[in-house]
Amino acid sequence: MLSLRAHDGSDATPPTIPAGTQPGQYRPAPPNFGAPVFTHWASVTPFVLHRADQFRSRPYPDLRGAHYAAATNEVKSLGRDTGTTRTADQTVQARFWAASIWNYWNEITQNVVLARESDLHTAARVFARLNFAFADGVIAFYDSKYHFRIWRPITAIRLADDVNPAVTADPQWNSLNTTPADPSYPGAHSVISQVGATILRHTYGPAQHLTVTSEVLAGTVRMFDTFQDAADEAGLSRILGGVHTRIDHVAGQELGFSVARSIINDR
Repeated sequence: MLSLRAHDGSDATPPTIPAGTQPGQYRPAPPNFGAPVFTHWASVTPFVLHRADQFRSRPYPDLRGAHYAAATNEVKSLGRDTGTTRTADQTVQARFWAASIWNYWNEITQNVVLARESDLHTAARVFARLNFAFADGVIAFYDSKYHFRIWRPITAIRLADDVNPAVTADPQWNSLNTTPADPSYPGAHSVISQVGATILRHTYGPAQHLTVTSEVLAGTVRMFDTFQDAADEAGLSRILGGVHTRIDHVAGQELGFSVARSIINDR
């Protein structure tokens, strides 16, 4: 495997992505204004997909339309650091999932494999499918992210004037969670969580009692009755944390499902 991946493009020098200047265009986000990361990842050779853009997300909706306004106003209301409409439980959700999302899903898979007393063949197969799909999912979502280069909610809200009359600018708005240093569309948590839910549902069926431990909130667990319930909460938590819109979430789930089905169907 190391030999096969020796020249897969992952060690290439990441290209510099210029900051956007027009409405909707991605630019480094406050408070750290970090340079974009993994700008070369769409050029990494996939494991199973034929190419990075095989399931590229659909074009982003019109910034002047009602769909964009509703999604932006939702995160503006729910995702703010203070003075928000979030409930206490939604704040826990936002913080609970705020770490590398594939870590959660490998832990979920480990617990399910043990609970179901899966044999070695089943366990090896599900972990292989899961992590091949995660790897290709990351390649695919970076293809979409850097193809569309959509600004993050904190930028969209602060610079909303003259973009959409239904969205009022708030130059002082801050997100609950720290905004990642890459474009917003599609949402990475939503892609990877949908991959995980789809792979596990294919192997074990939809119903499964899950107890998930947070990677960042020590001792905090959340419980779910299906894989999809966990995937939905993980993806939507990024709206509650103020770093994604529902547009990003829906596109992420669509991409994640397509990637997972491709890996499942690969023979």
